[in-house]
Amino acid sequence: MGTAIGGYFELELRGGEHYHKGSLRLNSARSCLEYVLRVRQYRKVFIPYYTCEIVLQPFQLLNIDYEFYHINEALEPVELPDLKDGEVFLFTNYFGLKQACVERLAQRYGKQLIVDNAQAFFAPALPGIDTFYSPRKFLGVPDGGYLYCDAPSGMELPQAVSYDRMSYLLKRVDMGAEAGYGDFKGNDESLAEQPVMRMSALTENLLKAIDYVSIIEKRKKNYQLLNQSLRQYNQLNLASLDKAVPMIYPFLPKQNTELKKKLIENKIFVATYWPNVLEWCEEYDWEYQLAQQACSLPVDQRYGEEEMKRIVELIIEQA
Repeated sequence: MGTAIGGYFELELRGGEHYHKGSLRLNSARSCLEYVLRVRQYRKVFIPYYTCEIVLQPFQLLNIDYEFYHINEALEPVELPDLKDGEVFLFTNYFGLKQACVERLAQRYGKQLIVDNAQAFFAPALPGIDTFYSPRKFLGVPDGGYLYCDAPSGMELPQAVSYDRMSYLLKRVDMGAEAGYGDFKGNDESLAEQPVMRMSALTENLLKAIDYVSIIEKRKKNYQLLNQSLRQYNQLNLASLDKAVPMIYPFLPKQNTELKKKLIENKIFVATYWPNVLEWCEEYDWEYQLAQQACSLPVDQRYGEEEMKRIVELIIEQA
């Protein structure tokens, strides 16, 4: 019969293309990881302590062994294991700033590397390296994941449906960020329970309607504005952006351990990456300090110089 003609109007979304045009389009980054683990049939994965607990779900579901490793002050692995057959090294491209490290790891491990680009939406995937992305970490979409993986799967995947996960995005428009936060958390929890599926038609259309060039420019400019003013107060020694497009500006205060609380009190919402790390690590571990005190300062496309100045003034006032 074909699609409907006439009737009520739909969302007006401009046509366009996916940013990751050559990728597999799935329903979440977690599903992308599960897909890779299924098709590659790994027996053991090395994962960083500094990561989201959701990462563990596919390993537990598929009964795959895993071993944690530590990162250093440069957000890079402290030690690199020698991998056996059936083993793989998973590395997180932290905040979109660690592409150079990704390239070094790819030279060492080749196909025995999985790159978690959930925090690095605009970072390129290296040829032959399994790499996945989470668009909702950068964009106003309810779900979705992009995956580069050249292994044949033979999997018949149903298509996800996303309309019932749009409430937090719509509430933010009408009622402000606080009103939609509960729905946002509920959305996170519901995605964790989903099986591997293809990306929904709604998310596909939303992602094809985005002006990516403008987003890249705004994120890089905002990051540079913060770094110029705050690097002298930051324990993290951040390399030049070069071609990187950041998720946030990671700021670890040298003195004020209550800064994160102060920012939130002033409606500068800084996420904690990740609360579970406080349970996995000891207090003297570098990852523990990052999870407890690091402030993920917003640099995204919704903001400009005025908002960056507000963030800088508050931090310098507290320094």
